Amino acid sequence: MSDDIFALVRIEMLPEAIQKTLEAKKLLETGDVTKVQEAVNRVGLSRSSFYKYKNSVFPFNAMVKEKIVTIALTLEHRPGVLSNVLKYLAEMKTSVLTINQTIPLQGEAAVSMSIDTTQMEADVQVILRGLSRLDGVRRAAIVGSGE
Repeated sequence: MSDDIFALVRIEMLPEAIQKTLEAKKLLETGDVTKVQEAVNRVGLSRSSFYKYKNSVFPFNAMVKEKIVTIALTLEHRPGVLSNVLKYLAEMKTSVLTINQTIPLQGEAAVSMSIDTTQMEADVQVILRGLSRLDGVRRAAIVGSGE
C-alpha cells in the first residue's frame, strides 16, 4: 500500500491502542506532560505501542497545518486587546495575512483574520484555546481553512 493514501475515520472505529496514542500525543503537545513515559502511563498505553503508531496517526485538526486558517474573534473594545491577540499569534509562529474588524457596538468588535499556519508548532485547537484565554477575547473560532 502506498504511503500517500490517507483515510478519515471516526475515532471510535479505531483500535484502542491508536486512540490512546492520539491521547498521549495530545498530552505531550499541550505540555500537560513532558516525557513519553508520563504520557503513556497516564493513558494506559505501552511505550512500544506508542512508538509503533506515533508517526502514522494524527488528529484531524493537525491536517489544518500548512494552510491558511480564518479565525473569527469577538473582542472587547478597549486599548491593547487586538495588540495582545497579534502578539500571541506571533509567539505561536503564525503569520497574519489579513485583518478585518467591524466598528465596535455595545463594547464589542467582530474581528476576522486569516493566518498562515505553516511555521506554527502547536495544534490549531491549542492556539484557539490560548486566544480564548487572553484578556478581552470573548470568543475565538475557526471559520475556514484552505491552501
